[in-house]
Amino acid sequence: MPNILLVEDDCALSELIASYLQRNGFCVSVIARGDHALDASRRTQPDLVILDLMLPGLDGLQVCQLLRAESAALPILMLTARDDSHDQVLGLEMGADDYVTKPCEPRVLLARVRTLLRRSSINEPHLESDLIAIGGLRINLAERTVHWRDEPVELSSGEFNLLVVLARNAGTVLSRDHILQQLRGIEFNGTDRSVDVAISKLRRKFDDNAGEARKIKTVWGKGYLFSRVEWEF
Repeated sequence: MPNILLVEDDCALSELIASYLQRNGFCVSVIARGDHALDASRRTQPDLVILDLMLPGLDGLQVCQLLRAESAALPILMLTARDDSHDQVLGLEMGADDYVTKPCEPRVLLARVRTLLRRSSINEPHLESDLIAIGGLRINLAERTVHWRDEPVELSSGEFNLLVVLARNAGTVLSRDHILQQLRGIEFNGTDRSVDVAISKLRRKFDDNAGEARKIKTVWGKGYLFSRVEWEF
């Protein structure tokens, strides 16, 4: 039974979310303060964290930073204001893997939780080869580790999943819609910037200059291209 840590100070909303997730096979721990989140995460060892942005003690962005500093692999799902793209982008920049807008539809939240758990391989064994090797890049799917030129690279769960999608499709231009379908099971709505933010973060991790990126190229009007040759030594 996957263990979820819900950090939400709205009692009515937290009760609704916790009850719905529990009915669908999850164990849920609830806390209402941001400054208690890190200790709760250490104590409960959650498989996924659902994190509100507006919290007493510490806000959700600060909590996200602390959680991400302790674990690059822990999936973090943020609850954000419905039309506040600034908060959504900030959350992704701070290490969140996905976001759901409030007031949230429980079925949508459940689908996002299941997608994140599936993508982080918590509930599914690996059926394919455990290693993706492209030039100096090594991606170990079983251990969820990445090495670039024999040096380890720390990636969040979302960054790792995105890198795998790109590497598996090396040499093929992937649209934002295709990437979102693979990562989150949703279609691109024309305004969602989560893919662009995640691509930018990946580029920084591999010293791929955003102005003239070569490893992960922008193909204007079409999407992104993982260039196999640029990952050679």
